[in-house]
Amino acid sequence: MKKIVLSALCLLYPVWVAAQHTVTGTVKDAAGEPLAGVNIFEKGTYNGASTATDGSYKLKVSSPNSTITFSFIGYAQQEVKLNGQTELNITLEEGVIQFGDIQVVGTRSSNRTVIESPVAIDVIDIREVTSRSGQLDINQLLQYAAPAFNSNRQSGADGADHIDPATLRGLGPDQTLVLINGKRRHQSSLINIFGSRGRGNTGTDLNTIPAAAIERIEILRDGASAQYGSDAIAGVINIVLKNTVEEFTGSFTTGTHKADPGSDFQVLAPEDYDGSTYNVSGNYGVRISGGFANFTIDYLSKNNTNRPADPDVFSIYRQQFGDAALDNFSGFVNSAVPITDNTSFYAFGGFNHRYTDAFAWTRDPDSERNVTAIYPDGFNPSITSNITDKSISAGVRTRYKGWDFDFNNTFGSNRFHYIIDGTLNATLEERSPTRFDAGGFQLSQNTTGLSMSRFFPNTLKGINVALGMEYRIDNYEIFAGEVGSYASFDVNGNVVDHTTPDSLKVIAPNGELRPGGSQGFPGFQPSNELDEFRTNLGAYIDAEFDVTDQFMVGAAVRFEDYSDFGSTINGKISSRLKLTNQLALRGSVSSGFRAPSLAQIYFNSTFTDFVAGVPVDKLIAKNDSPITRALGIPKLKEETAVNVSAGFTANFGEFAATVDGYYVNIKDRIVLTGAFEDSDPDIGDELRALNVGAAQFFTNAIDTETKGLDVVLSWAKLIGSSRVRAAIAANFNDMDLGDITTTEKLRGKEDIYFGTREQKFLLASAPDSKINLTLDYKFRSFNASLRFVRFGEVVLEDWLGTDDVYESKVVSDLTLGYDVTPNISLNFGAANLFNVYPTQQDTETETGGVWDAVQMGFSGAFYFTKVGFKF
Repeated sequence: MKKIVLSALCLLYPVWVAAQHTVTGTVKDAAGEPLAGVNIFEKGTYNGASTATDGSYKLKVSSPNSTITFSFIGYAQQEVKLNGQTELNITLEEGVIQFGDIQVVGTRSSNRTVIESPVAIDVIDIREVTSRSGQLDINQLLQYAAPAFNSNRQSGADGADHIDPATLRGLGPDQTLVLINGKRRHQSSLINIFGSRGRGNTGTDLNTIPAAAIERIEILRDGASAQYGSDAIAGVINIVLKNTVEEFTGSFTTGTHKADPGSDFQVLAPEDYDGSTYNVSGNYGVRISGGFANFTIDYLSKNNTNRPADPDVFSIYRQQFGDAALDNFSGFVNSAVPITDNTSFYAFGGFNHRYTDAFAWTRDPDSERNVTAIYPDGFNPSITSNITDKSISAGVRTRYKGWDFDFNNTFGSNRFHYIIDGTLNATLEERSPTRFDAGGFQLSQNTTGLSMSRFFPNTLKGINVALGMEYRIDNYEIFAGEVGSYASFDVNGNVVDHTTPDSLKVIAPNGELRPGGSQGFPGFQPSNELDEFRTNLGAYIDAEFDVTDQFMVGAAVRFEDYSDFGSTINGKISSRLKLTNQLALRGSVSSGFRAPSLAQIYFNSTFTDFVAGVPVDKLIAKNDSPITRALGIPKLKEETAVNVSAGFTANFGEFAATVDGYYVNIKDRIVLTGAFEDSDPDIGDELRALNVGAAQFFTNAIDTETKGLDVVLSWAKLIGSSRVRAAIAANFNDMDLGDITTTEKLRGKEDIYFGTREQKFLLASAPDSKINLTLDYKFRSFNASLRFVRFGEVVLEDWLGTDDVYESKVVSDLTLGYDVTPNISLNFGAANLFNVYPTQQDTETETGGVWDAVQMGFSGAFYFTKVGFKF
């Protein structure tokens, strides 16, 4: 082994010796002011530096003819070949948009940087985040990098085990709009019906987009419906794809979870380590006729984690409890090609396929839901899924008489197909298959838009005017599974219907009637099938006025007309006042809205829920169903909001700070009600006729008020050859619930309509705080990152009506890295270094395990190694 290592070092030594060419210089803006924090990299390597407060830098490179890249948010990137130079002074042009560049979200002015924005914006450099953390998918990367962003994995929550719901500022997953390269991204077809996060909501599946394809992520933490339309009540996430060329970057990551949570928990540890994870990715760009095409492929494989409760201590509803296993493949492309000097064609899009295997609840041996001839000891069904996500966006940008035009069409679809494995249909008894196609759903969206903008430099101190129109078509489908996945059969093997006599129905040995359908997840029936469309026309005008060099005002108005519920008009006013060169005040006031999703209007299904461990077949009825009408539940309408934010930015050389307070008042939030049981005199007859034990509905049931504070503090300093950075990012949040709005017929049933249990699920989506402290250190080829994240307290209610209190916890991440050569980097470390778990509960939780789905997860420490390549 020593000989191999020594041989490798001998081969690498000439490369290290060659890296002796040193270049120095300064980076300034067009006004001659030095720029601090500019990223400087030797192209195709991991050699990098950043400018000091006076704009100076020093970088050792591998060759006198290397190409050096200078990049800074809000400025045009520059690439310069050294040609033997040892001093290189650079001037970066502010607000220049090149082919493939995307402006910062929240403003349509190409003359404004993120620092000058009147609202709060986070810009996350994905290259840096991925190199120093053990999180591999976008949801988890943002969960630990952006305090206002929350996402958690769930277990035993049907589709939510397969697509993680995420929230911004504690609001709903469907109240955050996602863009890619500034264009609307389609949502997932899944609507969450279980779990503590995203209950009753749809959202966007961020994990369909590989981190290797992303240059940066911009998070606008402010209401933006007046600028971007529906779903932007909480804010906007804009994912900017890479546009690099003639440079290959790739990585291989492997890791595993520590399975034993320690003696403080009454949890079994079937293995010492589990959840083995592998990720391989590659990105490469080519030049095309003065433009570019950038390609990414990514493959992620992850095994289950398993943390079942100890049967000697708790009632055991689940012998398997933990994160789902998955195989996730993604391919993405981003491209732009000039047609003339003023016109370019661009296109981007991707394909994602994910196979996921999630644990369902245990079926006991003597249950009427089990057939002992097939499973003598009972069984644990698996809910597996094939999720296919496709998107393509193409358009033409041109400049004519000072106006910038952008004509675009974006199409996306998400298809979720359930396959239930390790299961049975109990009414078929010994004849039952153990695998069923249970059907699924699909959402497609096509958006066509025309936008135009122009900057008038000689009016006031500059005015930017933008206006445009969009036409969108949404399509939502539910498709049925095979007959055995949903039907009950009689003793002769015929499908049971209303004419089947009781004497022919299949009875279990315990005397109970056997339920039909695939255990774990009954399939969608032909009666559930639908294919629904709606259209939407939107138009907006957005203007920003630089009244003086110190004071700017922005205003936006947007009109939307939906084919299925009507029209809405929303507006926004924002402003920024520069008090000194170091200090500025900013704020905004806006109205917002969110149209009910097609899934909330039309989703319907019969599924098996476990109430205190007892299986109950429940119906979710669509909004226009006879049962819904019989209860007087009205047609779903839009959610409306008022957003107010105010704060300041400060920049004192090595130290920078932003502090922003916010208030969001949302009227008529759409929620999933509690379950009305067949014993209820107002609905019992209808439910018994449908052979279900309970029913739930989507309805505009409640108003909420959310108040909070975002704080971001950062400090960076060059000390000789070392670079030290520290940052504190925190979100403090408080949500108040208004009165429950019931129908006349259900007045007095508020505890069922939207009871305390459902209310606490909603409040759990807005934890009172999350605080992130990150410390980074780099010395030559060595780097280290230490991060502490404090997750605030969460309180939920279990099936027995008892509060489950999840105390605040601190999770620590550590990553150590070394650039083995200018082209190869090695990182290893741990996420949740000290194996911290949430506060233990009993098994009467929503999940049936000793933990609910809370922010920090329940899979413990993750130890990883990552090798990166650049050529």
